[in-house]
Amino acid sequence: MAHFNLMTAGVSLLAKSFSALSCTNSLARCTSVHPVSFFLTSRGLTAQAGGPPKRPLNGYMRYVVQQQPTIVQQNPAIKITEVIRKIAQEWRLMSAEQKRPFVEDFQRARDQFKLDLKRYEAKLTPAEFEQQAIERKQVMAKRKEIRRKREMNSLGKPKRPRSAFNIYMSEHFVEARGLTMPAKLISLMDDWRSLLGYKKQVYMQLAEDDKIRYKNEIKSWEEHMLEIGREDLLREQTRPKKAPAKKRATKKEVKAKPKAKKTATAGVVKAAGKGKTAGKVTATRSKK
Repeated sequence: MAHFNLMTAGVSLLAKSFSALSCTNSLARCTSVHPVSFFLTSRGLTAQAGGPPKRPLNGYMRYVVQQQPTIVQQNPAIKITEVIRKIAQEWRLMSAEQKRPFVEDFQRARDQFKLDLKRYEAKLTPAEFEQQAIERKQVMAKRKEIRRKREMNSLGKPKRPRSAFNIYMSEHFVEARGLTMPAKLISLMDDWRSLLGYKKQVYMQLAEDDKIRYKNEIKSWEEHMLEIGREDLLREQTRPKKAPAKKRATKKEVKAKPKAKKTATAGVVKAAGKGKTAGKVTATRSKK
């Protein structure tokens, strides 16, 4: 059962990677064919019916939406990254007077967005308002995690070790049975289950070697992160533990300390008083 779960996880991981690649290619194609619609939908200029209003594009993005179709029409074979780079360079060279129409459009749209947002929030029940706050936090946390992963990849974080089935699948995916990717994945899972033990052992050994590779690479990478002061990118188990902060005395403790001194001095005074009275009694008795 554990092996089956491992295989299922490997299949889903490979499927995601293939789908991501296909989406990237299709996005580039769609951008060159429908440039304006891509930017409108990516930032959500049109709000959904009954949903919250969408934030407006800033001045720079409005300039991108305006210029991008022209550049693509003039250079049909140009990549979208080159288009954005060219537009960004043009924007940097523009004067404040040339940028003003786009900035003013953004400011007007922002003011309208604030009004629409207030009207929308006024219609929400307390439960709906709280639910939206939770969803916003989840979206922000997800974006933060994506940025963190991108940053770690840009800093050269080693790839995680592959399982035995992932290694087998990457080697036999091209010649696998089936015309579609899901069909190929199913056939590979069936072949893996029926694979003889000694053949499967080869891939299991490769997976163990890959674990050792990852262990060594992640160790050296995390040491480098420590050297450049990026402890926040380390794993929880390898992150250096911070010294426990000194506990501040509470108001009750601060007030209790003088009382203790007073009680101690009162005890000394009482004891001294008792000693004086005892001395007087003995002195009167001796006189008698």
